[in-house]
Amino acid sequence: MIDVEGLCFDYPAKRALSDVSFTIEPGTVTALVGPNGAGKTTLLRCLATLELPYAGRIRLDGIDTGEEPLRARRLLGFLDEFFGLYDDLSVRRCLTYWAGAHGLSGDTDAAVLDAATRLGLSDRLEERAGSLSRGLRQRLAIAQVIIHRPRILLMDEPASGLDPEARAGLADLIRSLQAEGMTIVVSSHILVELQDYSSHMLIVDKGRIVDHAPIGGARAYRRSRRLRLVLSRPADGLARALGDVAGLAVTPDGLVAQFDFAEDLEAQAALLARLVGGGLPVAAFGEDHESLQDRYIEKLKASR
Repeated sequence: MIDVEGLCFDYPAKRALSDVSFTIEPGTVTALVGPNGAGKTTLLRCLATLELPYAGRIRLDGIDTGEEPLRARRLLGFLDEFFGLYDDLSVRRCLTYWAGAHGLSGDTDAAVLDAATRLGLSDRLEERAGSLSRGLRQRLAIAQVIIHRPRILLMDEPASGLDPEARAGLADLIRSLQAEGMTIVVSSHILVELQDYSSHMLIVDKGRIVDHAPIGGARAYRRSRRLRLVLSRPADGLARALGDVAGLAVTPDGLVAQFDFAEDLEAQAALLARLVGGGLPVAAFGEDHESLQDRYIEKLKASR
């Protein structure tokens, strides 16, 4: 869905992006992370066709953004960290305006109500945008960029200014948009929340790609769960007892095994019963939750 090749971007006194290349698959949620000044916002603005790179190529669903920027923009929704609203318009009129700007024709009332409902604004439709709190303004900005159901959604710090309940609602929204087939890129410093819905992590540091890979524990993407089995002492026949599981990895000391498990909880319980019944000294057994923050720090340190 998103193909970036050899992207370079220069500010007058600094190279912000240097030979950046990656591919983002359709229907995924990518966490774009990195230190302050790493080039994340510049990369998002290039993807959104708001900045023209010095070199390189960006394709959105096969469309070259340099050659056909207007056509590429029809696929996009982009939330800038420093967004603007028409403060004198009501929430309804703001959304109606954006529906028209994105090319929605005819009766846009259904699209306006759907976007407002998704962001918890259906009871605020007649209020002026300028009278809303910081968190509600953030919600309105998000509603505006999804009103046309874009195929690609780019979001820069979307949770900024949201209270905990609204942040949980944003995570639910991102998961539902992904389930509808939307490809989403989210830049944020709140790694705990990114882990809850992201399928991939793209790390940028000093204008270069440090790492780009699936996130093992992301519920939003994985068709299977990563399980972790801990033994109190090494035991023969562990692999045989586990059977034909995917991605099996056992630590050198033989005490910890990790593997992918695609079946339901009943099957997981049956596997545990079989392991214990077979005499294995099981000390712990459950889902292996990979820490996005730990992985981020590890990859960042390794790149320096």
